[in-house]
Amino acid sequence: MLARYFPSHKPPKKESAMQTTLISLRLLFKRALLLAVFALPATAENTPQEVINALLDDFHQAAADADRERYLGYFAADGVFMGTDDWERWPLPAFRDYVAQRFEGGTGWTYTPEERFVTMGPGGASAWFDEIVVSRRWGRFRGTGVLLKVGDHWKIAHYSLTALVPNERFEEVARITTEGFNTRATDEDD
Repeated sequence: MLARYFPSHKPPKKESAMQTTLISLRLLFKRALLLAVFALPATAENTPQEVINALLDDFHQAAADADRERYLGYFAADGVFMGTDDWERWPLPAFRDYVAQRFEGGTGWTYTPEERFVTMGPGGASAWFDEIVVSRRWGRFRGTGVLLKVGDHWKIAHYSLTALVPNERFEEVARITTEGFNTRATDEDD
């Protein structure tokens, strides 16, 4: 029928029942193989470093998603978040309030990890890490932290975020920050 309107169109060749069966079996085998791979327990062979890397990746993703419960759920009960300003030492109760207010409108913050080093503590019940994270808006930062094994889960006991400064620009940045802190001190005295 199509050949009448489209002379270059040739009707498809009819496949034999055997060819159809082989194609179906191949597809079935590929799907079964994929299911078998994804059905394997993900944590059966993961090292503690791999588990911690996945945790930290999702920690950052939870912040980007403004998912308060998921984000704060990664902290130990007495966890602390250190921000970039000199007064920003946030024990978890205060940080919980800040995060709730900040995430309320559905806006979090996005820091994308570029590199990370995880070191396991003696006995495997603690770990510390340093990472480079990047914000499109604010640039490059170093995150450092300590994790503790609480039951079967790793929890962030301490996270510190520090703005990175190229050494060749440090003098300029030092002048700006010194002026800023001096101005703040003067304003507080008034």
